[in-house]
Amino acid sequence: MNDDFDFELSPDQWAALRSLRNPLSNGRLKAHLVESLVALGLVVTNDGVPAMTPTGRKVLVRGSCRLLDLVA
Repeated sequence: MNDDFDFELSPDQWAALRSLRNPLSNGRLKAHLVESLVALGLVVTNDGVPAMTPTGRKVLVRGSCRLLDLVA
Protein backbone atom coordinates (compact mmCIF):
# COMPACT_ATOMS: atom_id res chain seq x y z
CA MET A 1 0.00 0.00 0.00
CA ASN A 2 1.24 3.47 -0.79
CA ASP A 3 2.32 5.33 2.36
CA ASP A 4 0.54 8.46 1.12
CA PHE A 5 -2.80 6.77 1.74
CA ASP A 6 -1.97 4.52 4.70
CA PHE A 7 -3.94 5.94 7.62
CA GLU A 8 -4.55 4.21 10.93
CA LEU A 9 -8.23 5.04 11.38
CA SER A 10 -10.41 3.79 14.19
CA PRO A 11 -13.43 1.65 13.31
CA ASP A 12 -15.66 4.67 14.00
CA GLN A 13 -13.59 6.83 11.65
CA TRP A 14 -13.84 4.19 8.91
CA ALA A 15 -17.60 4.03 9.40
CA ALA A 16 -17.89 7.83 9.23
CA LEU A 17 -15.75 8.03 6.10
CA ARG A 18 -17.72 5.20 4.51
CA SER A 19 -21.03 6.89 5.33
CA LEU A 20 -19.96 10.04 3.49
CA ARG A 21 -20.39 8.14 0.23
CA ASN A 22 -24.14 8.66 0.74
CA PRO A 23 -24.91 12.39 1.12
CA LEU A 24 -28.23 11.67 2.87
CA SER A 25 -26.44 10.13 5.86
CA ASN A 26 -24.13 13.09 6.55
CA GLY A 27 -26.42 14.53 9.23
CA ARG A 28 -26.00 11.47 11.42
CA LEU A 29 -22.24 11.75 11.87
CA LYS A 30 -20.78 12.63 15.25
CA ALA A 31 -19.00 15.98 15.24
CA HIS A 32 -15.79 14.63 16.79
CA LEU A 33 -15.48 12.01 14.04
CA VAL A 34 -15.93 14.60 11.32
CA GLU A 35 -13.39 16.90 13.01
CA SER A 36 -10.83 14.09 13.24
CA LEU A 37 -11.28 13.27 9.54
CA VAL A 38 -11.01 16.98 8.65
CA ALA A 39 -7.74 17.14 10.63
CA LEU A 40 -6.41 14.24 8.54
CA GLY A 41 -7.45 15.97 5.30
CA LEU A 42 -9.91 13.22 4.40
CA VAL A 43 -13.04 15.37 4.78
CA VAL A 44 -13.88 19.05 4.31
CA THR A 45 -16.91 20.94 5.54
CA ASN A 46 -18.76 23.39 3.34
CA ASP A 47 -21.41 25.39 5.21
CA GLY A 48 -21.34 22.75 7.93
CA VAL A 49 -21.88 19.85 5.53
CA PRO A 50 -19.07 17.28 5.49
CA ALA A 51 -17.81 16.00 2.15
CA MET A 52 -15.09 13.52 1.33
CA THR A 53 -11.93 14.88 -0.29
CA PRO A 54 -10.22 13.12 -3.20
CA THR A 55 -7.66 11.86 -0.66
CA GLY A 56 -10.48 10.57 1.52
CA ARG A 57 -11.89 8.63 -1.43
CA LYS A 58 -8.50 7.08 -2.16
CA VAL A 59 -8.05 6.12 1.49
CA LEU A 60 -11.50 4.54 1.55
CA VAL A 61 -10.85 2.51 -1.61
CA ARG A 62 -7.34 1.45 -0.60
CA GLY A 63 -8.41 0.70 2.95
CA SER A 64 -11.43 -1.36 2.00
CA CYS A 65 -9.48 -4.57 2.69
CA ARG A 66 -9.11 -3.38 6.30
CA LEU A 67 -12.84 -2.82 6.48
CA LEU A 68 -13.36 -6.50 5.77
CA ASP A 69 -11.21 -7.31 8.80
CA LEU A 70 -13.43 -5.09 10.97
CA VAL A 71 -16.54 -6.97 9.89
CA ALA A 72 -15.09 -10.40 10.62
